[in-house]
Order: sequence, then structure tokens, then C-alpha cells
Amino acid sequence: MDCTAAAHPLVLRPIIERLEAGGHEVFVTAREYGQTLGILDLLGIPYTAVGGHGGASKLGKGMALAGRSATLTRLVWERQPNLALAHGSVDLAVVSALLRVPSAQMQDYELAGWQRKIAFRVARRVLVPDSIPLDRLEKIGAREHKLVRYPGLKEEYYLAGFEPDPAVLDELGLDREKVLVVVRPPPETSEYHARNDLYDAVLRRLAGGEADSAGGEAHAGPAARGDGGDPGVQAVVIPRTESQADAVRGLGAANLVVPRRAIDAQSLIAFADLVVSAGGTMNREAVTLGTPVFADLRGTPPSAGRPRRPAAAQARSPGRRPPSARPRAARRRRPRGCRERRVA
Repeated sequence: MDCTAAAHPLVLRPIIERLEAGGHEVFVTAREYGQTLGILDLLGIPYTAVGGHGGASKLGKGMALAGRSATLTRLVWERQPNLALAHGSVDLAVVSALLRVPSAQMQDYELAGWQRKIAFRVARRVLVPDSIPLDRLEKIGAREHKLVRYPGLKEEYYLAGFEPDPAVLDELGLDREKVLVVVRPPPETSEYHARNDLYDAVLRRLAGGEADSAGGEAHAGPAARGDGGDPGVQAVVIPRTESQADAVRGLGAANLVVPRRAIDAQSLIAFADLVVSAGGTMNREAVTLGTPVFADLRGTPPSAGRPRRPAAAQARSPGRRPPSARPRAARRRRPRGCRERRVA
């Protein structure tokens, strides 16, 4: 199994545990990107780190793909696996094709272009939510005969029975009497990223600055001057890159918290009063855990877990959720008509 983004260890952990419980050996590789390695450490999943992210440019991505795939090919050749599995890893697809290893790919975002085209065309099976239209999947190489479609969201499966741990609140030094907002920045290095001014406006609004009525531009306020921001609101920003973390810290707002290592983000989301995310996974985790969420995405929205968008960055301040509404354990989904299917 190959993990190339922070969500992948979470998605793959239940499968790893099930395979190992059945007596199978699982070899995990991972790319250094965002909190991927930190989350693997947090979950106690042994792994071999191979390569890093190529950045936002197509040239950088291509060079990183070539270099990392070459290294992975040598490692995989030594192990001689019976199956390769990932949640959208293009490197795994390249290695599987070169070594003729049967592969399966999971995915819930169909609009990443050439990455999906490579991974889906190589894979023998493609696992996707049934909310993604078949014509979209066929355009990127996922023909109907190789599809395994499941109801709902992947987050409902890997968070089934999840019990939030309040220890993360103490770890981050959060005040349990203040409004807690969790913020996820845009995927600036991803192929499908589009310019996102709304994220900056929302961040400054939470920190105490002001945003215009269109939600597209923030004006200098307490956060810009380093005065500490809104005393009644604390926001935990979970960055994807170090540059995003540095930008948030540069605002100088005391109520903006940036973790310096991987944290139990799912528990944090469960205890939060609001999630504002320019991604997909944390939005759907919030839905699964019963936390209000707004998506400040730009570009074409996904078919799986289509988000609500905030009308403006200066919308009224979030309030505390009543004790009866937070947090809750994720419900266990038992989809009708869903059966196991062997990857042959």
C-alpha cells in the first residue's frame, strides 16, 4: 500500500488491520507530504518513506513521479507482492504497470485529470462512491467492468464506531469555553487547485480582521496588526504545507493555533463548533461526526459529498454548539446490497 497524502493512512488503516488479521503481510510505503508521515506515526502503522511531493508545477510533479516511481520499483521488486492498493497514488500505478502487479485504486474525487487517468487505466478494480456518475468515471479510464461502487462516503466507513478523544484539546492548549473552529487551507500544490481568495478572507475574519461583502478581500484589522484577534473565538488551522503554516503564524493572531506535528484531527473536528475547509476529506469527516461545516472550495465541486459554500466571509460569527449536539460517535453504516468482491 502506498500513502501519498494525509488522508490515505486513515482510509487504509481498516483494510490493513483486516488483512493482517487474516494472516496476510502488508508492506506500506509513504511520500513525505503534509502530515502523511506524522499521521502514520500517530496511528502506529510501520512504513518506508520514499520521496516527496513535486510542488505545484507540472514539471515538478513529473520529475517527482519519475524519481519516486524508480525507487518504489526497486523496493516492490524485492517484496514481490500479490496485490498493490492505494487511494489515488499515481506512483503505485506506474510501478504496478511496470512489474505487472495486480492493483486496486480507491478514489472519491474524479476531477484530478491525468493523475486519475493513469491510476484508473492501470488498476484492475476501482473503488468509488456510487454518487459519482458513470460517464465521468469512464472518461478517466474507470470502465464499468472494473468498478466497485459503494454507497455513502468513505469517511463513514473508516470512522464507523469512532469515539472522540478530548486529549487533543489539552494538547493544543485550547479553551473549552471558547468557540472552536477548525480550518483547512486549499490544496495549493494539487493539479485541480484554483485560486482561492475566500480562504484568506475567512482566516482574517476568524482572526479579527474584516472582509468585504463579497467575501473575496480582507482589510487590515487586529489580525494584521498582531493584536490577537477575536477573544471569543479560537481557530485551529491544519496546514498542508510549511509555507501555509508560516503564513498563518505571520498574521500574529494569538487565537490562531497551528499544530507543529500531526494531531488527532478527527477528535478535534468532533469537538469543534464549526469546520471551514477548502478540501474534501475534512468536510466529509465533519458531516460524519455531526459538526457544522462550510466549504470554501474553488473549481468544480466533487460528486461525492457535494459541499455547501459560505455566502460571504463576514457571515455572522459561529456560536457554541449546545452540549447535546457535541461530540458524537460516528454511526456505523451497514449499506444494503453491499457485498465483498474479490480482486482477481
